Order: sequence, then structure tokens, then C-alpha cells
Amino acid sequence: MDANEFKRNEMLAQQIIKGLQSRNMTGYYAESKEKAKEIALSLMPNGCSVSHGGSCSIKEIGLIDELKSGRFNYIDRNTAPDKHQAELDAYDCDVFLGSSNAITEDGVLVNIDGNSNRVSAYAYGPKKVVLIVGMNKVAKDVDAALKRARNVAAPVNAQRFGLDTPCSKTGSCLNCKSPDTICCQFLITRFSRHKGRIHVVLVNDTLGY
Repeated sequence: MDANEFKRNEMLAQQIIKGLQSRNMTGYYAESKEKAKEIALSLMPNGCSVSHGGSCSIKEIGLIDELKSGRFNYIDRNTAPDKHQAELDAYDCDVFLGSSNAITEDGVLVNIDGNSNRVSAYAYGPKKVVLIVGMNKVAKDVDAALKRARNVAAPVNAQRFGLDTPCSKTGSCLNCKSPDTICCQFLITRFSRHKGRIHVVLVNDTLGY
């Protein structure tokens, strides 16, 4: 990333942060993955209960290693004997970590989910939601954000999870009703009724899909 792109991302992030503030959400700008992890950890008190969905972004900034450090009450659905129960327990956790499939320039979050445990936790349940969002996920408006979620994030995630969907073969959304479809629930978060609940860390890097 050259200096001009870095500066452009920083300026755009400040615009998005203002949009988030107008929507009762809190935004932060991190110039690096390391800074993003630092900000996220500052929002997670020692001993708090923490869980997450299948986000790649939180792994890429090193948060998963921190969750396993013993500092937190980590609800890990991937190692739990009962995955469904772990996902239910996550609704009552102090902090739920994740990312967003897209975010608009004025601070609207757009997400698509298959099992829907992730988007339902974003909408309601956990006391605090902390999202790590690379600047590669910024879209001009909601229409562009939905197109990004359906034609970029969904196909790659379908491939990542080995799902038998048309998009996993073609690389773009065909509006399928496949049994494996990853596009079951769409969540557009345009406002948070609970101030201080949703925190978005914008990272000047390419993270996730």
C-alpha cells in the first residue's frame, strides 16, 4: 500500500466513523493489524466472557491467540462438546467478536449468514459487539454493500467451508436456493438502539473476504 492509498483510507475511515457515531455506534481507526488488536483488547476487560462467529479478520489480527491466553472466559464453539449450546451461550456473553461483510461510507453494516448465529448475535444478545473491518470491505452505499456481500464474501466463504453452491463454482451469486446456501439471513444495521454496544475497528489493511 503506497502513501497515497494509506492517506485515502485514513480520510475515508474518519468519514465512516462520523457515520457510525450518527447511528449510535462507535468507530475507531487502526493504521495496522497490531493497532487493531490493541484497540479490540482495550474493549475487553480481563475475565469477561467472549465468543465469536467464523470471522477470518479476528484471526488475522491475532485476537484468537489472545482469547486462548487465559485472560478471558472464552466460549469457543469450535472446541465445545456441544457446538449448538456454545452458540446459545454466546448470546449471553460480555463481548462478541466478528467482522462485517461490508460497510458503507456512511456507516451502515451489511452482513449475510448461513447458520445465522453471527448476525443474530450482532442484532441482539451479547452486551458488546466488536467488529474488525478491513478497509477492503468499504462500499459506496447499501446497494453496493449488498452486492459485495453476495458476490465477493459469499462465494469465497462458500468455497472456504466446502459448500456445494452455484457461487462456489462460478464465483458470483446466482440467487440460489441450494440446501448449502450461505445467504439465508441478511442483516442491515443502520442504527443501534443501545449506545456503546456496537464498536467497529476500521483497519488500514486487507482483512477477510
